[in-house]
Amino acid sequence: MKGDLHARLCENTEVKLFCVTRLCVILKKEPAMRKVILGVAVSLDGFIEGPHGEYDWCAPDPDYNFNEFFDRFDTIFVGRKTYEMSSEMEGGPAGFPKFKEYIFSTKLDKLKDGATLIKGDTKTEVEKIKKEKGKDIWLFGGAGLTTSLMNLGLIDELSLAVYPVLLGRGKPLFNNIKDRINLTLLETKTYSTGLVSLTYSLAKKENERTT
Repeated sequence: MKGDLHARLCENTEVKLFCVTRLCVILKKEPAMRKVILGVAVSLDGFIEGPHGEYDWCAPDPDYNFNEFFDRFDTIFVGRKTYEMSSEMEGGPAGFPKFKEYIFSTKLDKLKDGATLIKGDTKTEVEKIKKEKGKDIWLFGGAGLTTSLMNLGLIDELSLAVYPVLLGRGKPLFNNIKDRINLTLLETKTYSTGLVSLTYSLAKKENERTT
């Protein structure tokens, strides 16, 4: 009975055209783009550095699974100041695995071996990288690059390690953000030290959904 029905349907030209068209749409569907994820430690009052550039307030929590976090990425985005600071550390930041590095700067001309300089159209370059095959992309910092990518609508998720401390002054995580951005909470996790891990997705604007 089912076979007879299928045969009759397939004799219908419009049905066959619909089936073929639907199959082509499925086959041509592009894979999901890689996400740019801002992953950073932040004080409860929203600072990523103390007033003198200090980081002593954000010691790693012994229960935080850094391997699980690192395993999500194979690429890292870094601003000029953060790149210069990390370059002063022999071998780079302690405990970091090997990432494909993109350094965003209009002032730098020469980088260490293996790093790629992004100097031109940031939006075009980042969108091109997001379409490449690979794992997600870690936006490591700093604050200037975060502001730039946020205002361009290029950040997909926030992964914030919120430390139980009020710094009062320092470098804010978010500065000069042009528009309101709605967030959706994806995950929370608390630790015995008082650290809270928060993961949010960022709502896209209407014009970004259609591009």
